[in-house]
Amino acid sequence: MSTAAVDQVLALAVAAGDVPNATAVAADRDGVIYEGSAGPRAVGQDDPVGPDSMFRIASQTKMVVTVAALQQVERGNLELDAPVDTYLPEFADLRVLEGFDGDTPKLRPAGARATVRHLVTHTTGLGYDFFSADVRRWQEVTGTRGVNSGSMEVFTAPLTCDPGTRFEYGINSDWLGRVVEAASGQSLDAYLDVNVLGPLGMHNTTFLMTEEQRANSVPVHMRGEDGAWQATGVDWSQSPQWWAGGHGLYATPRDYLAFQRMLLGGGTLGDARILEPATVAAAFTNQIGSLDFPASIPTADPVTTCEVNLGPGLKWGYGLLLNTERAPGMRAAGSGAWAGIFNTHYWVDPTSGITAAIYTQTLPFVDPGALRMYLDFERALYASL
Repeated sequence: MSTAAVDQVLALAVAAGDVPNATAVAADRDGVIYEGSAGPRAVGQDDPVGPDSMFRIASQTKMVVTVAALQQVERGNLELDAPVDTYLPEFADLRVLEGFDGDTPKLRPAGARATVRHLVTHTTGLGYDFFSADVRRWQEVTGTRGVNSGSMEVFTAPLTCDPGTRFEYGINSDWLGRVVEAASGQSLDAYLDVNVLGPLGMHNTTFLMTEEQRANSVPVHMRGEDGAWQATGVDWSQSPQWWAGGHGLYATPRDYLAFQRMLLGGGTLGDARILEPATVAAAFTNQIGSLDFPASIPTADPVTTCEVNLGPGLKWGYGLLLNTERAPGMRAAGSGAWAGIFNTHYWVDPTSGITAAIYTQTLPFVDPGALRMYLDFERALYASL
């Protein structure tokens, strides 16, 4: 393949100030076909960003934990259609938030028991404070800390609707990580190391970075009052009370590409068998029936995320966003994808035999410049093949 056009996408995005830095990687079923980078790890510094730099992959953690849950299903330790409270009895205490009477939340019992499948498909009704204005207000009036705090308080957050009635992106994977712990009898970090990360050679993927890894990490950048990018100290709690299955991992692009290649390979990478082919095929199959992934998700916190407008015709599999149509010059229908809130994105295209990802570290999520770079990268990559 010719990489010049792909390299140019990254270089132009940095030169235009759309992002402070960028790294992209891609592979086919035979191995890595592209690695490229542009810009410094932190603005104002000389150290370049690269495929071995450490990134906060945030919600790209979700699919790793989904794979762990699917392993437990294959091993007979977990049932997707079992109620969540079978494994975590405290889930039964959650109520549905119907609004507020002044500053008093109006809560009612849920109309159904949420299942593990609901967690995997984001259909429990659990939300995120940066997308759900009701969840955000509930936190404010109750004085409850949010998901980034590392506090167990997050698991007291109410549902926003009855389980199974709509797709609501939220803290489902954080609950799912705890379900994996209950089913396996191991802490989530230990389970992932032994069953997913270790076998795939992902030795730079972790919930807590070493000093050496942190020195090689890319700080989160935000725009200052003058519009210029500035490196910040934004990070997850470094002494969490639980391992965040929804967002907690740091990784290098090279490491995560191994995980993507495993999915592209039907559950296998080299000699490592992580999942059975039928399980992986199910992950790339619509698992939410007549429900849809929202064409537009409003923001409740513009500092953290812009409104997310990914368009119609999207479904959800096991941990993956599925497109039902192919846009010209882009991934095939039935591809699986997701992202991290600091503007990292990946996709796996089984039909074309391609998987790729692009990384920066900025807020807000889906900032127009970062999103434009992502789309330009995808088009340039497919055009180069």
